[in-house]
Amino acid sequence: MSIAQVKNVRQTILDVAKLLVSKKGFSAVGLNEVLQGAQVPKGSFYHYFDSKDAFGVALLDGYFEIYVHGMNALFNRTDLSEAQKLDRYWQQWIDNQTGGDWGKCLAVKLGAEVADLSEPMRQALERGTTSIIGCITASLLRGEEDRSLTLKGDPQDIALELYSLWLGASVMAKITATGRPFEQALSLTHNVLMPPN
Repeated sequence: MSIAQVKNVRQTILDVAKLLVSKKGFSAVGLNEVLQGAQVPKGSFYHYFDSKDAFGVALLDGYFEIYVHGMNALFNRTDLSEAQKLDRYWQQWIDNQTGGDWGKCLAVKLGAEVADLSEPMRQALERGTTSIIGCITASLLRGEEDRSLTLKGDPQDIALELYSLWLGASVMAKITATGRPFEQALSLTHNVLMPPN
């Protein structure tokens, strides 16, 4: 099998796993279930991944790479102010979390589950969320420059607080099976980014 074929099969396994893990969680998904869904022979998993932890890290790294790429595409738009871009980002967050299944974000789904079970996966989650917070921080700084945002405090601290708020809202939305936590998160976000005079 060529290197390109190995990479293609490996990616197929990760794509199938992402769908399964986003619904069931990491621990509830068996390797055989993933391999069957990817139509890869049983027993060949370790041909593509060194361990289940390495598989989890690859899954998370791939997820965050795509996620941050999407954020950059939005935040690089020149036809919107930074406030408008952030509004679209939060709306995309809501749409992603409420579009059928509650909770399609792997950071939300796996954060609490794997952080205590796997140090390599915890580190992958930390790398990914740090990248997201970095994108939000950069947008906040640009929002101060274009005067579409009024910040009271350090942009990096605000970005961390907002990301934490939205992660918490996502968990509460799953618990309550309603969009109300997102409505509250959006209201609080607007108060933080454009506080009343």
